[in-house]
Amino acid sequence: MPNISRDEVAHLAKLARLAVTDEELNVFAGQLDQILDAVAKVSAVAADDVPPTSHAVPLTNVFREDVVRPGLTQQQALAGAPAAEEGRFRVPRILGEEQ
Repeated sequence: MPNISRDEVAHLAKLARLAVTDEELNVFAGQLDQILDAVAKVSAVAADDVPPTSHAVPLTNVFREDVVRPGLTQQQALAGAPAAEEGRFRVPRILGEEQ
C-alpha cells in the first residue's frame, strides 16, 4: 500500500509552487513512496540506545580569532559590479512580476 497518494503529491507540488504534469505526479508519487519506505525501514531498525547522528564521523569547527581588518571602499566594491546606480549595485527588478 502506498505511503503517499497522488493527491498528496499534487498538494505538495502546489505548496512548493511547482508546475507538474499528470505523468510527473505519478513518477513523483512512486519516488516519494520509495523514500518513505526507506525512512520507515531505518526507523524500525534504530534502537533507543543509539543516539541520532548527522555525520558518520565527528566534526570539529575550527574558529579563528575575530580580527578587525579594513574593508573595501564604496568605489572599490562597485568597481567590479556589472551595473551601479547612485552608489549602489543595480540589479534587475523581480518583485511585482506576473507569475
